[in-house]
Amino acid sequence: QAQLHESGGGPVQAGDSLRLSCAASGRTSSTYAMGWFRQTAGKEREFVAAISWNGGTTYSADSVKGRFTISRDNAKNTVYLQMNSLKPEDTAVYYCAARSWDAHTSQKEYPYWGQGTQVTVSS
Repeated sequence: QAQLHESGGGPVQAGDSLRLSCAASGRTSSTYAMGWFRQTAGKEREFVAAISWNGGTTYSADSVKGRFTISRDNAKNTVYLQMNSLKPEDTAVYYCAARSWDAHTSQKEYPYWGQGTQVTVSS
């Protein structure tokens, strides 16, 4: 079973950059595909980006393509979400999630979740 802990959120201005981190622990954490999702009040959680266990495959939502980059460092059991050119509409609680091996864009495919980190982008 994986334990996930996000960090790196906070308040920023529009146009700023922020890097989120998600540290994973567990016996097989290096074989987990990881995903980032976000949620705002009153809305469903939405997919942001995902990366396969070895980093060979990545997916990104259309709304963040060209601005957000997902990457991972398996030696540190950590996945990152580099967020550039942030917009107010990126404001949300960001969650990382884990599943075995292959990346997926559906939150239903991820059994393990972190507690989330708040990102607030002001104009």
